[in-house]
Amino acid sequence: MNRIILFLVVSLLAFNVTAQKKIKLDGVVAVVGKNIVLHSDIDKFKLELEQAGESIGSQSSCDILEKMMEQKLLAHHAVVDSLVATEVSVNPMVERKIEYFVQQLGSDEKVLDLYGFNNMEDLKKELTRIEIESSLIGQMQQQITSTVTVTPEEVRNYFRSLERQDALPEFTTEVKLAQIVLNVEASEKEIERVKTELYKIKDEVEEGANMKMKAILYSEDPSVTQNGGLYSITRESQFVKEFKDAAFSIDEGQVTDPFKTDFGYHIIKVEKVKGQTIDVRHILIQPKISEEEKTFVKQKLDSIRVEIKNGNMSFEEAAIKFSMDKASRKNKGIILNPFTNESTFRLSGEQFMRTFPSLHSKVFNLKQGEMTAVFYDETREGEKMFKLVLLDKMIEGHTADFAKDYVKIQNLALAKKRQESIEKWVAEKVSDTYIKISDEFKDCEFKTNFRKKI
Repeated sequence: MNRIILFLVVSLLAFNVTAQKKIKLDGVVAVVGKNIVLHSDIDKFKLELEQAGESIGSQSSCDILEKMMEQKLLAHHAVVDSLVATEVSVNPMVERKIEYFVQQLGSDEKVLDLYGFNNMEDLKKELTRIEIESSLIGQMQQQITSTVTVTPEEVRNYFRSLERQDALPEFTTEVKLAQIVLNVEASEKEIERVKTELYKIKDEVEEGANMKMKAILYSEDPSVTQNGGLYSITRESQFVKEFKDAAFSIDEGQVTDPFKTDFGYHIIKVEKVKGQTIDVRHILIQPKISEEEKTFVKQKLDSIRVEIKNGNMSFEEAAIKFSMDKASRKNKGIILNPFTNESTFRLSGEQFMRTFPSLHSKVFNLKQGEMTAVFYDETREGEKMFKLVLLDKMIEGHTADFAKDYVKIQNLALAKKRQESIEKWVAEKVSDTYIKISDEFKDCEFKTNFRKKI
């Protein structure tokens, strides 16, 4: 499926365009259903395409506008079809993006100064708006293409058509990676300390203390300074199961006992019940891990590395026996690409660097069969671990070969067929959707009949 539609890039550069709306008039150039396209949206979208690696040299403003109207049409009908994306559901993604911006630039103030926002709340609102629309578009695409498949014959015909056009893709160098992961876990004593602290806070809240103030003082949730630990959730909200189970197990005004998720230990107070939605405030505390515990786990993985290097066991055997990462352990240590579900990665690709930021620099200069040194890593959820990674295989860049690259060619054929399904759907939906286009773009020749010409 077309990367442009599948992936709404929220680039830092694009926010400059958003900020400029404060100092120049910004007119509506199109209306699709209840959604509008602004002049600044076209400028911003061009930057997003560049950030996603798309060439815009031959694409006119008319081409960009048509792509944007397709997206607005998808978002509009997602709402019509009762698909849902809320602030709560996109909040984790928004928080991660803000955290990334701050890490890259050094402080909240530098982010705001460079990208033209008055405060972090304004930045968060803009990111939330974009992520909600992105989620709706993605859900609508998924609904449209959920039954689309390709047969082996269709894959072969697709490959032959590329051959006839002399348009076989060039695949860049890829690597196959395997890992052994040993988690670093807090001691029972430290866990008991955290639970005791949370029980104490719970007792104080039940005796009348302000839960919001307690959250601000004690919670380690990164967003607590912005929302005071408050979330509105439903059973369908994208929170971990343990969190939702605890929240919906108590009545308004009550506080849960401490409970564990992958993020740490929590207590929750239900502030208000509003039908199927509840407002909850939580406090998160993560058990601290001592340097001694880290050292013990690192030394254990170092010794495993020595055993592998000395030939006493294979990397595969060690991964199956010792690794604590369930997904890769089941796959004999091999790491799957979350974007393609294949076992290979483009080492220089943006997706790899974005998905495994701490790993890229460690494997970039490895040769086939070499291992990294043991290194420390943390997940976004705060899980701490040591890793050992093997460059299991390196596949040099080459022109597509039907036998060797069947899975990749199959994915390309499937993406093409899905895109064609979306284009057919768009063409059908245009006729029964309110669409208005500014006279400024009256001379545009759109591939889809957005002007509803007979």
